[in-house]
Amino acid sequence: GYYNIYGRAGARTEMPGCSLCMGNQARIAPKSTAVSTSTRNFPNRLGQGADVYLASAELASVASILGRLPTVEEYMQYANTIDSMSSDIYRYLNFDQMAEYQDVADKVKIPAAQVG
Repeated sequence: GYYNIYGRAGARTEMPGCSLCMGNQARIAPKSTAVSTSTRNFPNRLGQGADVYLASAELASVASILGRLPTVEEYMQYANTIDSMSSDIYRYLNFDQMAEYQDVADKVKIPAAQVG
């Protein structure tokens, strides 16, 4: 799968989840530079004196391939390739449009709670 592609290329990836938001992840070396898909950033969050650039998954992927942040032109070259695979890459992000999800979701009863 996609994780294996990046692993073979030498990229470090973390499993999706709340670890980055909560600060549970392993830290990078002091004064390193990193691209992260985390939703938060502040001084020293990922490493002492680290420069961290927040990016979309797509931008982080391109940066990992190039070893640096891409120019707009470079990004667009990769974006065109990514777009050609979008139905496969993003299919699980559109779970609300999947029939098997909708069938189950339509049957869920969520009780209303009254406050006050």
